[in-house]
Amino acid sequence: MTNHDFGSLGLETSHDWIVERTGIHERRIAQPGQTTCSMAAEASRTAMERAGTNAGEIDVIVFSTATPDRLLPATAVDLQAELGAARAAAFDISAACSGYLYGLTVAEGMIMSGAAETALVVGAEKMSSIVDWKDRSTCVLFGDGAGATVLKRTTRGNKGILSSFMRSDGKLAELLYRPHGGSTNPFSQEVLDGRSHYVKMAGREVFKHAVRSMAEAADRALDAARLTGKDIDLMIPHQANIRIIEATAKHANISMDKVFVNVEKYGNTSSATIPIALSEALESGRITEGMTVLLVAFGAGFTWASVVVRF
Repeated sequence: MTNHDFGSLGLETSHDWIVERTGIHERRIAQPGQTTCSMAAEASRTAMERAGTNAGEIDVIVFSTATPDRLLPATAVDLQAELGAARAAAFDISAACSGYLYGLTVAEGMIMSGAAETALVVGAEKMSSIVDWKDRSTCVLFGDGAGATVLKRTTRGNKGILSSFMRSDGKLAELLYRPHGGSTNPFSQEVLDGRSHYVKMAGREVFKHAVRSMAEAADRALDAARLTGKDIDLMIPHQANIRIIEATAKHANISMDKVFVNVEKYGNTSSATIPIALSEALESGRITEGMTVLLVAFGAGFTWASVVVRF
């Protein structure tokens, strides 16, 4: 779905207006019948094939999504059944755009503790199902997609996850949230008529906090790994807005030629943005063996996180 397609929805917006403010040119929208689980399953099968791992080896599935296919049970168990990962524990994480990095950190902890040997970490979102297509301040930002990663214990010295950082601030939750539709204010005709079950965002405030929080996350992960921005071969930030990405890179002292950006193609796919970008970076040769990569994200909650990985 390109920026030009919004005209058919009757929205007062333009390609130039969207690009100037976000850097987004187009996004992908799930087709009828495509679900958060089905997109996750496709990404997971590709990841497992590349990792030389079969479903029977998966010990745990950590599934990040803000758009579960249903409220009960977790979408992770639907994915577990779809993949045939019969011996895997499976659960969802709800940390919005930071969820994939939260998931990596949780899975790493389980592997380090001995609770798991092989983990599947997934970020999948059907954001088109929760945005208000009459609200140009939000619907132009988001897209649908999924990405997945297989984690195993490394035996190759100083490789793998070098450091991670997570933080949240629930006092700011109402700057980016879905007001109604949960157990406090369940779905009703009033909720549907008021369109209060869709994503609402205070754009300027979110932008300000996103820049500040992603800068902190970058600093903390680099400090924990005893590295600086000059040691980073590639930064893969959450793909929400090109201006946030540029500000984060500048703060971390990483030039934009060392930053992977694909927001123009996909928009904000929430917790799927980093695994999608990671996959594309590997496929295109932007990441090769021995490189050190900084992953950093910010999302609703507010949540923010970062991970330093050496390949």
